[in-house]
Amino acid sequence: MVGIGPGSKYEISQRALDALKDSDTIIGYTLYIDLIRDIIENKHIIASTMRKEVDRVKLAIQEAQTGKKVSIISSGDPGVYGMAGLVLEMISKENIPVPVEIVPGIPAANAAAAVLGAPLMHDYVVISLSDLLTPWEVIERRVKSAAEADFVIVLYNPKSSQRDWQIEKTAEIILEWKSPHTPVGIVKDVTREGETVVVTTLDKMTSHPIDMTTIIVIGNSTTFLYRDYMITKRGYLF
Repeated sequence: MVGIGPGSKYEISQRALDALKDSDTIIGYTLYIDLIRDIIENKHIIASTMRKEVDRVKLAIQEAQTGKKVSIISSGDPGVYGMAGLVLEMISKENIPVPVEIVPGIPAANAAAAVLGAPLMHDYVVISLSDLLTPWEVIERRVKSAAEADFVIVLYNPKSSQRDWQIEKTAEIILEWKSPHTPVGIVKDVTREGETVVVTTLDKMTSHPIDMTTIIVIGNSTTFLYRDYMITKRGYLF
């Protein structure tokens, strides 16, 4: 399982590049394959659409069982909403004797934080608003708990064409516990072509364009803005 980072080829680690170079077969979601196609052009490529994760893992296992070296790619890090967990679950269920290596990548949350400044300097949580695999009741409870505990909150998958109300409900919940003036960073397509960055406040968060490729960073009670930077205090005295 290879993490290719948030999108730019300059954010891919040398270890990930070596793993891709040494692989016979590369398997991944079509969008992520396209991001690295120039790197893997001489490989056997298997690309498929969203929600075909189980099928991709089955194909990868079949390829590996024939003796091929196979890389399943994930954007960001394969262990952060990526493919590593699913691969290990499926292998463990059938006790399939294939060797596994997990190659980490830069998560989108960290790439977005770097663009914004230093918003993750203290305790933070990462929550996906997609309820395709997690019941909304569970997500809502986690959002409420994180807001009440004054964590910095990073939101993945905040909105799509089929899911447009979750981000509004999330903002409503967080506003019960955080100041409406809490700094918020909205980063779309981080490190990719067309990257956009908006720094706003919690009460205005949902008035800005948000979609599935957007990462939202909501500050805690110590987060402040300076120039174009979003900064969360670590607690140093000086």
